[in-house]
Amino acid sequence: MSELLPLAEELNEYTVTPGVLGFIVFAVLGVGVWILLKSMSKHLGRIAVPENDPVAAAHDEHQGKEREKETAGGDRQPSRS
Repeated sequence: MSELLPLAEELNEYTVTPGVLGFIVFAVLGVGVWILLKSMSKHLGRIAVPENDPVAAAHDEHQGKEREKETAGGDRQPSRS
């Protein structure tokens, strides 16, 4: 352990740097994120939402029936769904 102590005296905030390897890793990560964002943007642009969605239509129909029931029974409390 004592033989490593002289090495620690030579190190300071100016001699310890990430170096070229740190820059290369950071650049590769940046390029990878850029490629992923570009791909995600392209895939999200391809999504087409159909106007006649059967699930949404069934949900809207169900909500309409509940509103009719609420207006038919005048003294009933409206549901909080």
